[in-house]
Amino acid sequence: MMEEWSASLGMLQSSAILLYILKGTLFTVIISAIAVILGVILGSVLALVRNYCHSPRYRIFRYAAVAYIEIFRNTPLLLWIFICVVFCPVPDIFAHRMFGLTTVETTLLFKASIALILFTSSVIAEIVRGGLNSVAAGQFEAAASQGFNTVQTMVYIILPQAFRNVVPTLLSQIITTIKDSSYLANVATIELMSRVRQILSTANIYNGTGNINVSDVFVLYGCAAAIYFIINFALSLVVRHINARRKAAASAYRTAKA
Repeated sequence: MMEEWSASLGMLQSSAILLYILKGTLFTVIISAIAVILGVILGSVLALVRNYCHSPRYRIFRYAAVAYIEIFRNTPLLLWIFICVVFCPVPDIFAHRMFGLTTVETTLLFKASIALILFTSSVIAEIVRGGLNSVAAGQFEAAASQGFNTVQTMVYIILPQAFRNVVPTLLSQIITTIKDSSYLANVATIELMSRVRQILSTANIYNGTGNINVSDVFVLYGCAAAIYFIINFALSLVVRHINARRKAAASAYRTAKA
């Protein structure tokens, strides 16, 4: 038993395996960052449309935004990954080798990432909508009195306040998105969890025992868990720091006002 554990731990001493895992970690971070950035952009548009398109002329857009948000937010991410893998078209720019990946890998990566973006944007839309609802209605009147049009009011006054109010929640969603990216392993993409599974499938070559042992599972998945924990714990510390600063600023404001 001790020999098996020693052989399994020995795999992590291989520079090739460590580099392979680290590249998977990098892809996980990149995929998650793209999903969050595009999710914030798309989610903000959806939140604005859902919140403010009440006139009969634009009501159809509001209904479409509501349907999008509710459908994606209330169905599993894994479902949309499989749907996108089957039905999502791939632009020519992604239909060839890039980043050292095969054509099949880049195609699957693009399709699975689209599913993650669509799912994440629906969640972020509700987060941003909560921030919009927290902005006092008087801000619109103040903006109108200063001559701002609707677009200027949203861009310069409403959205900055809304985002400021939901920064901790958005950072928490980033943590969730990083964890959700592990679902992409189900379609054999190249993020961290997928690479760990690939190493495990050939562990008998690397551990020197000729067999895939239970200890290999614990060591490799334990390594992946440690990497996810380090990334997400670091982000959670950022969230806590921001919350602490917000509370301190609010307390100082109340004290000054008193």
